[in-house]
Amino acid sequence: MRRRIPVVAMVAGLALLATACGGGTEPADDTSAAPVVEPSEESSEVAAPEPSPEGSEAPIERADADLVIWTDDTRAPIVQEIGDAFGAENDLTVAVQQLDFGTIRENLITRGPVGEGPDIIVGAHDWLGQLVTNGAVSPLELGDSAANFSEVAVEAMSYEGLTYGLPYAVENVALFRNTDLAPEAPADFQSMLEEGQALVDAGEADLPLALQVGDAGDVFHFYPIQTSFGSNIFGTNEDGSYNADDLQIDNEGGLEMASQLGEWGEAGYLNADVTFDIASEAFANGRAPYAISGPWNVAPFQEGDVEFVVEPIPAAGSEPSQPFVGVQGFMVSAYAENPLVANDFVLNYLGTEDVARSLYENGQRPPAYTSVFEEVASDPIIAGFGEYGAEGQPLPNIPAMDSVWGDYGNAQRDILLGAGDPETLVTDAANRIRENIAGS
Repeated sequence: MRRRIPVVAMVAGLALLATACGGGTEPADDTSAAPVVEPSEESSEVAAPEPSPEGSEAPIERADADLVIWTDDTRAPIVQEIGDAFGAENDLTVAVQQLDFGTIRENLITRGPVGEGPDIIVGAHDWLGQLVTNGAVSPLELGDSAANFSEVAVEAMSYEGLTYGLPYAVENVALFRNTDLAPEAPADFQSMLEEGQALVDAGEADLPLALQVGDAGDVFHFYPIQTSFGSNIFGTNEDGSYNADDLQIDNEGGLEMASQLGEWGEAGYLNADVTFDIASEAFANGRAPYAISGPWNVAPFQEGDVEFVVEPIPAAGSEPSQPFVGVQGFMVSAYAENPLVANDFVLNYLGTEDVARSLYENGQRPPAYTSVFEEVASDPIIAGFGEYGAEGQPLPNIPAMDSVWGDYGNAQRDILLGAGDPETLVTDAANRIRENIAGS
């Protein structure tokens, strides 16, 4: 069962997908989520308490301000700038506190109830399952303003019929191709790896494909490969929602992918020790013909003076590849000290075309605000992500997804390391995930 995102006419409105890495939960290093864009040099100064590790009870003191917002370092400068303007207009103080992106969700759940949480967080839509079930975020009434955003972006920020976030960006991975090293698009994934390895053998590249793995694997970046083998993370219910009882990573296609990963690892095409930094630097320095990454790497790659295009990831199996897509947005804490101010800021200030444009200009994530997306869709890079993402799948926002990242990512890494039989590693991981889901 392959879930496709309904598209609202890409050129006309945002085909852009629905949900992700980024920023999602684990995916890149932003997240996946992942990947990072350097903040503007003109950005305002922000409060930056020492973040605690995810799940930690280490205290985070709420800033002394009328409105407190938690976000990560890549978004903090522009959020502070927008918050300062809002504060000046309303005679309020606004503080932006930086946390590691991966710690925001857990710290809201643990620190909010004791009065040390924020009024607003910037987060990923796939956090909603855990946040809502823990009573950590409040619903938002978007009203008529919902029409200003991509329908799928609003849907991604919803859970069990209620909307919990104002979307501002949509993102997914795609293929970056260095047009000097690889003038033509590869026919398929295997050909891409072989052509990349030929460049490595000739001394013209260091990696055949810049694809991050790291210490815990990377389910998010490997997902387009998985879908091309006919395997998803979860199946879907009749209404299109994800079914936590239908884990599919060890179906026939999933096991076929596992075997193929083993072959690629043994051949040296893919390396388990390639981190986000290693992969990004190799492509930015012209030492990899291809990279699988997202919008967060556009600016660094451009700074590296590499000529590249963004296009679909070629299929490794018999079906088209589909990336996970994610939506990031602003959510109001259920423990907000100033909920009326927080709602006013999110709904009436952030939910405007000018602010949507500023957020895009400072982060280069494809905007969820339809008219702003239309403005920037003439950019072939944005269009490349949008066209590929329109064929993607929403990153699951159900709590069961939290049980997938670790075990499945570790299994993929172990396969590349040659640490066991590939099919057995995935089967064992799937069984552990099912047990964790059943017990949670």
